Amino acid sequence: MRGRVASYAWGDDYHNVLAPRLKTLVHFIEHSLGHRVASRWYTDTGPILERDLAQRAGLGWIGRNTCLINPRAGSYLLLSEILLGIELEPDEPFRTDHCGSCTRCIDACPTSCILPDRTLDARRCISYLTIELRSAVPASLRPLIGDWVFGCDICQSVCPWNRFAPEDVDPSFLGTGENPHPVLTEEVHRSREEFAVRASGSPLRRIGPVGYRRNTAIALGNVGSTEEVPALQLALADPEPMIREHASWAIHRIAERLLENPADRDQQPWQD
Repeated sequence: MRGRVASYAWGDDYHNVLAPRLKTLVHFIEHSLGHRVASRWYTDTGPILERDLAQRAGLGWIGRNTCLINPRAGSYLLLSEILLGIELEPDEPFRTDHCGSCTRCIDACPTSCILPDRTLDARRCISYLTIELRSAVPASLRPLIGDWVFGCDICQSVCPWNRFAPEDVDPSFLGTGENPHPVLTEEVHRSREEFAVRASGSPLRRIGPVGYRRNTAIALGNVGSTEEVPALQLALADPEPMIREHASWAIHRIAERLLENPADRDQQPWQD
């Protein structure tokens, strides 16, 4: 019984990987020019609309799923930029929209957060709900999260342009062990200390131990069976009220599915 993690979080934290490379590039530019250059670099770390800058730099267009899409690399991209105090010849912006009449991302989104006008209702986005939201997940949206415990890739995985994504991946982002598919019954009980070790050097750190256990409880409720109920019952004793709330919801969610199946109506382990 495993959950899913967005692919960008399988390996090392991209902030830690890309920032040193940006710094090295600045040093190369300064060495080539023979003098210091005023500079500042970001990778999702500053108040910059990176997708818009990337489109203006000719790297691709902003698709219906609000992601930057490159016609040769797809949308599984990590953006970073360097602001330089020197004059550079600008590239032509990417002016063509290659989404056409395709609406696969809109149709596939479980929470219907992708709107027809190429905007996104972040309040309903699974990535927001599982990463940025620090409070309880609205009960009406919990069943729609499925088995995602950190982020979501659905609107990218259905995009036809990702058929052309290169197969060679930076080793820093490949991921190891159970990062892509964590065992839910183990993760729902991870202590703060264990989570700190588990998430060290990973984007998972952003969510924190409480949010992570909250998400695993939701995932267990959505995909679990009677075999996972004991793990959720143990979570009912968690010192964090939010974990207890979501564990209780998950048990009732499993119970509802069992009662919908006449063959399983005698199985009621949540009452033990």
